[in-house]
Amino acid sequence: MPYYRAVAQAPASTPERIGVLVVNLGTPDSPSYLAVQRYLRDFLGDRRVIDTSRLIWLPLLYGVVLPFRPIRTTRNYRKIWMRDGSPLAVYSRGLTEKIAALLRTSYGDRVRVELAMTYGNPSIAGAIQSLAEQNVRRLLVLPLYPQYCSSTTGSVFDRTSQALQRWRWLPETRFVNDYFDDSGYIDALTAQIQDHWAAAGERSHLLLSYHGIPAVYVAEGDPYRFQAESTTRLLVERLGLGAGEFSHCYQSRFGSVVWLQPYTEDVLKSLAARGVRKLTIVSPSFAVDCLETLEEVAIEYRHKFLELGGEQFGLVPALNDTDRHSELLGAIIKTHLQGWI
Repeated sequence: MPYYRAVAQAPASTPERIGVLVVNLGTPDSPSYLAVQRYLRDFLGDRRVIDTSRLIWLPLLYGVVLPFRPIRTTRNYRKIWMRDGSPLAVYSRGLTEKIAALLRTSYGDRVRVELAMTYGNPSIAGAIQSLAEQNVRRLLVLPLYPQYCSSTTGSVFDRTSQALQRWRWLPETRFVNDYFDDSGYIDALTAQIQDHWAAAGERSHLLLSYHGIPAVYVAEGDPYRFQAESTTRLLVERLGLGAGEFSHCYQSRFGSVVWLQPYTEDVLKSLAARGVRKLTIVSPSFAVDCLETLEEVAIEYRHKFLELGGEQFGLVPALNDTDRHSELLGAIIKTHLQGWI
């Protein structure tokens, strides 16, 4: 069997096309123990995610984490599961369909769009294969992570490269590293927050909670904290907020190592001690709502804040599959397609 694989052959009459691969983190196929365990095995087995010696981490992963963590995680997924699947999958599919429609309006049949997940289904390898069968010879990869992080964006790059490493004819490939300071992204987030406040009838203290990463990753050169802080600065400037009207923090810790601080749980306690009773929380690092926003933030953090004496806790929805989200990403894609079209 040859080491290198032949590229999928499209019919001779098929024109050469450009492919856009939209990639999100991933999700279990169902809210069941075995499906969640498979997902966590793939996710937590990635060295980009857990950069610990395999001699130490793998026995812990297989002996402690995978037998027990899926029990709680499955319960949490069941709280938020939608009729058509997990929120991350449902919103990612809807967003990708809207992006494809926008690009079709601009470029006709010259650009094809596929959704993939770094972990789970649809896989990056499967999506690239599908694009090759449509005679895609140039490939743009768009990870749905506004802020670059080695654990997320870096994993997309790794798995894309792995999927292509044994192809004989490689597509010309471009990657979108980040869009943390893109004006369209900041405008869309600003409008999302303002819509939430308009529906609530008032402004309240804004808590910007980003997904956390181990602090050592930043010490070793990961730009995530700088980009997250830049997004916060641009957002609060656009919203006209003063220093005492917002807080910046990090959520979703895992394990015993030190993660980026301040932690969201600690900020909730501090705000309650200051007498803040009404809180608006937004998670700018999540392109679509998922377990971390709908369960960790909207249920767990809400409960903690109310226990601390809070009276009102409102979660600003992620941009999800809204028109403003597909339009801003469509504009980013068009910028990166320059020179190809």
